[in-house]
Amino acid sequence: MINTKYFSIGISLLALVIVLAYVRYADQKIKSYENVNRVMEDGSIAPADLDESLMQPSLAISFDLPASASFSGEAVPMELPDVRERLDKELHVNTYWHNNTIFLMKRAHRWFPQIEAILKKNNIPDDFKYLPLIESGLMNDISPKDAVGFWQIVKSAGKENGLEITDQVDERYDPIKATEAACRYLNKAYKKFGNWTSVAASYNRGMGGIERAIENQNVSSYYDLYLNDETARYVFRIIACKEIIEHPAKYGFNVKESHLYNPEPLRYVTVNETIPDLIAFAQKNGTNYKLLKRHNPWLRDEKLVVKKGKTYRIALPA
Repeated sequence: MINTKYFSIGISLLALVIVLAYVRYADQKIKSYENVNRVMEDGSIAPADLDESLMQPSLAISFDLPASASFSGEAVPMELPDVRERLDKELHVNTYWHNNTIFLMKRAHRWFPQIEAILKKNNIPDDFKYLPLIESGLMNDISPKDAVGFWQIVKSAGKENGLEITDQVDERYDPIKATEAACRYLNKAYKKFGNWTSVAASYNRGMGGIERAIENQNVSSYYDLYLNDETARYVFRIIACKEIIEHPAKYGFNVKESHLYNPEPLRYVTVNETIPDLIAFAQKNGTNYKLLKRHNPWLRDEKLVVKKGKTYRIALPA
């Protein structure tokens, strides 16, 4: 039979050997880092140049709602409990979606001035600049429903509002022309609804969808409508993003000005004849195909056929 006394001693010695081996391994691992000045409580390595603020525990804070809120000069009825809770939800969702919200702030710095100028020219309230922010994150994305670009425009709506959409040219990918097209839609919607909050909701649900909901439910305010979840959240998402971007410090964001994305200096070439090879065209004009596509995402092919009487304005790095 096994002597339990010696067996227990053997187990204890084995455990001691394992512990000593692990301690030695950990010590060697720590010394292998040249820029380490401490080991965190959880055993992770802290670089010597790590910002002290990043070593503090991550805080989850419930924020006070603003005393009042508005969209395009139209008051949000904050006295309604469900309205307060819906805005509360979107403020916290977008605040704690840190990486996404930070990049929204960075891209907004590049694109908002250009979008603001177009909105103003078309008599659209400035708050509508937040629509492409929540639609696409100011990126040329394609949705599962084939909505395209900053403003997430479907093909039929794009053509209806003056955009060229072919196999070679798709102006939904042009942030400037897409904004112009969106303004045409928004002005038509305002003529129908007479208030900008319903106009914004219709951008998500469609003019017909909002019009039917208003008629069926016999109410006139977006905030009184029972809607599908996406449209019910839509305007609140806009208001929440507006609040966070206008008051970033209140919600814990500290994005240095030097970290924001700036507009890139460009020059423009007007073309009125076919370009058989856009790669060669880019090189001839002192750039490369990657940058040509970066600044002209509306070019959808490696060539551009230009019909008689048609011209295109192509952006190139300055």
